[in-house]
Amino acid sequence: MFDNALPISAGLPAVLFLLTGLVPTVLADRRPRSMRAAVVGLASVAVAAAVLSAALLAAGGPVDRKLWTAPGPVPVDLGVFVDALTVVMLLLVSFVGLVIARFAARALDGEPRQGRFFVWLSLTLGAVLMLVVSRNLVMLTAAWMLTSYGLHHLLEHYPDRPWAVWAARKKFLISRLGDAFLIAAVGLTIWCFGSSEYATIFARADELRRSGGPIDPCLAAAGILFVLGAMTKSAQFPFHSWLPDTMEAPTPVSALMHAGIINAGGFLVIRLSPLVTLSHVALDLLAIVGAFTALFGGLVMLTQTSIKRSLAFSTIAQMGFMMLQCGLGAFTAALLHIVAHSLYKAHAFLSAGSVLDAAATMKVKVPAPVGIARPLATLPIAAGIAGAATLGSLAAFGIDPISKPGGIVLAAVMSIALTTLVWQALLSGSRWVSLAGMAAAVGVGMAYAAASIGFDKLLAASAVAHYAGPASMLDTAVAALVVVGFLMVFAIQVAGISLARLPLVRSLYVHAANGLYCDIPARRLTARVWGLTSPVP
Repeated sequence: MFDNALPISAGLPAVLFLLTGLVPTVLADRRPRSMRAAVVGLASVAVAAAVLSAALLAAGGPVDRKLWTAPGPVPVDLGVFVDALTVVMLLLVSFVGLVIARFAARALDGEPRQGRFFVWLSLTLGAVLMLVVSRNLVMLTAAWMLTSYGLHHLLEHYPDRPWAVWAARKKFLISRLGDAFLIAAVGLTIWCFGSSEYATIFARADELRRSGGPIDPCLAAAGILFVLGAMTKSAQFPFHSWLPDTMEAPTPVSALMHAGIINAGGFLVIRLSPLVTLSHVALDLLAIVGAFTALFGGLVMLTQTSIKRSLAFSTIAQMGFMMLQCGLGAFTAALLHIVAHSLYKAHAFLSAGSVLDAAATMKVKVPAPVGIARPLATLPIAAGIAGAATLGSLAAFGIDPISKPGGIVLAAVMSIALTTLVWQALLSGSRWVSLAGMAAAVGVGMAYAAASIGFDKLLAASAVAHYAGPASMLDTAVAALVVVGFLMVFAIQVAGISLARLPLVRSLYVHAANGLYCDIPARRLTARVWGLTSPVP
């Protein structure tokens, strides 16, 4: 009985959510309170089951269990694959799902379509949980597509809002492209390995890695296709434009997307990391696209006047950085990023309206910063403090950035980020603000180093790649290009502060505020396929 406890606790919430999501929407609209109570209750059960799964995993170890074979021309084994990665994602998805369900119960109370909202919310949460516990590529692909199907209906919750419908249909097209990438990748993997089971695939991939022989081109192609599929789901450039345009959906849907569904691409890469790391081209593609997306999203985010669109571009940037970590082989760091970003972004979206209300009623006047006459003079000081904080934090926890996958690049990026923090504190001209900025830099560095060590130990026995292989010349060039890109964006930020009044800088600000017009091809494609005229968002 104990041997079956972990598979049941890990898989049962997904099944219950999916069954609840099959309730007819007409019936749900007639009994909205019952539907709402059922989904909130299931979300509470899911949290309890995730906690139980964590305890059972700690006591008994990972489980790969077939529960049932679905009959048909090609029988499919259904079951669960539970390791530390699975449990971390179960805890994250179930907790965020509970918070969103409780928020939606209050936010949508009294709306005529709230019953069907909870039907699609239940279906979507069930699909995400099934994605997490899947034990083979067939289950993963089905859950991947079902997640997109449920989200599409959530995005169209307000059919009378033209831009909501438009954005949902754009997302629909990009998702179908992602489905095509994933199906092709799964087909190639089954063709090469003769199986869709994770255990078999990971064992064969490990054998190939240890043999040191040439990798079959079909496996390299499969790795690239998996990466392209993940890019569509996690809003990577050039597939990013659907995310900022979905702000007409209810706030709980935005929180669900940005704190949950957007992580599916990262989870796919981390889950299949033993396979993806066989292809250096796939990893280099992840690193380049992820870095560019992070820089692009970060720049555009700073120019947005809408809180929700600013948060959306922030998510694009964060997911880009997470994909960069995957491309560098730092998969445990990428999972840490997913967890931290999800919790922060769920809170940010669900509290966005409260922030506006508080700002409208705030009567406290914030004093303007004193400022200093020569801002660039303090930049070397800030860089020195940030570099010392980065190296000191890593040394304090015994982390050697040279030996960790992508360690040097990630240390350089963290140093650049802390330089921005310290420099802005020094620019205030206030001694106390400057000291607080320095203390914050040290605190952030120490917290990140401690969390990295914790996640490394947590995933040590999981089916996650901990070694990306020896770096080739191309890998080294990509790493150098990533660091140079972050330095260039930092230089642009410095120029923006120091030269903000120049006409060229103001012109670039306007272009960045419009996303550099990179969404125009996706809009035209959507208009051509659906025969729509683009409304003004």
